[in-house]
Amino acid sequence: MGIFCVLYSARHEEQHRMSETGTGAVPRFSIVVPVYKVQGFLRECMDSALTQEHPDFELIAVDDCSPDRSGAKKQLAEAGRVPAGIDHVVLNSPRYWEVMARAKYLVNNVNFADDVVKREGQIHLQTHHGTPLKSMGTDQKRYPAAAKGMSFRKLLARADRWDFSLSANRHTTEQWERVYPCGFTSVDAGYPRNDVYYRATAQDVRDIRERLGIAPGRTAVLYAPTMRDYQVGYVPRLDLERLSRELGEDVVLLVRTHYFYDRDPGLQQLQERGALIDVSGHPVVEELCLAADALVTDYSSIMFDYANLDRPIVTYADDWDTYVRSRGVTFDLLSGEPGDTPGVVATSEDELIEAFRSGRWDDERAAGRRAAFRARFCPWDGGHAAERVVRRVFLGQEASPAPLPRDERTVAPSPRAAARESSATLPLQGSEGSTVPARRGDGPSDEASGLGLAG
Repeated sequence: MGIFCVLYSARHEEQHRMSETGTGAVPRFSIVVPVYKVQGFLRECMDSALTQEHPDFELIAVDDCSPDRSGAKKQLAEAGRVPAGIDHVVLNSPRYWEVMARAKYLVNNVNFADDVVKREGQIHLQTHHGTPLKSMGTDQKRYPAAAKGMSFRKLLARADRWDFSLSANRHTTEQWERVYPCGFTSVDAGYPRNDVYYRATAQDVRDIRERLGIAPGRTAVLYAPTMRDYQVGYVPRLDLERLSRELGEDVVLLVRTHYFYDRDPGLQQLQERGALIDVSGHPVVEELCLAADALVTDYSSIMFDYANLDRPIVTYADDWDTYVRSRGVTFDLLSGEPGDTPGVVATSEDELIEAFRSGRWDDERAAGRRAAFRARFCPWDGGHAAERVVRRVFLGQEASPAPLPRDERTVAPSPRAAARESSATLPLQGSEGSTVPARRGDGPSDEASGLGLAG
């Protein structure tokens, strides 16, 4: 999921006056970044923070007890987890609690520990993990597998600290306000993490695919299943070697297991044999989505984010009835009704293979379902969600700019469109130095041989 939380801290007004008068050196803002299993993109995160325009801030990294056992600052730096020159505190140390106490803004996508006491003047923003298909909050009471070990009294006490709750669509707003009956204000702004889907360029898409090792002309299918409350540990639900073989050499599988689970050694073996690319450890899931021609998932909230890209989504639901009974859902994903189902549905491995081989994964019917799903769940995304959140929460303004109508939004190009753009000009035969625009059909074929894999 990336960084678990980012806190924007402001010092007390007295400290601010001390700094302005030259009697103290406490910065106006502190950006506090917990460091938990995010080594792969910590440098990018830090660099982003350090290049902000505001001149008076400090950057503090919190060692959140990652499994790599890098405890000391020196070890952290040597492991590449905390870049040189970045301040560092250890979780639950006295200075950690001092930083938490003087924070003005606390932002999280889960919940802060029960020991974190909200002081007067602090503002908590809850960003959540994504649009909820599965039951959450107080609804989990009805599902013992999902509610195991939970204290709903403590859950609501934690939610009572929220000042703002971020939402990407009306469905999500209604769910959060119902299952977390607390006094927060909903920020109907879209998800900032989805801004990149409207800002990435064709060159970005090509570069990401190259870094991942996706050969030009291949159709990349991202398989990203969620976890199961009724199972212990990662249980493969597909014969990935068979799936790769049946889809053929023109298709490459990008496999991302749920972050709750440890790395699967079997995936590494399949990767070594060239059957797939294991992207479970890739730090930025948005890059995987930008690289993929299609998404195969079950009940993961990644489907709602990926829908922004207007690319094919195949639902693989081999245990739907069991999942509904053990976890509960907020709507019928398999109904086929407009807005409920994002594309083709497969309930067995054979059906999944047939969906790709027949071309149903990206035919007109699938596109129609996708359009209705996108209209329902991506109404506010469009490239400016982060700006709306900052204006509403940090600046106390209206959450502007307003989202553009869907037909006026420009989404990142698909991999095939990005490939066409790279070959959009071809040399004129017999005319040295001249170029002519390529026709849409020029360049990479829109169909992968034998599978009807349209891009």
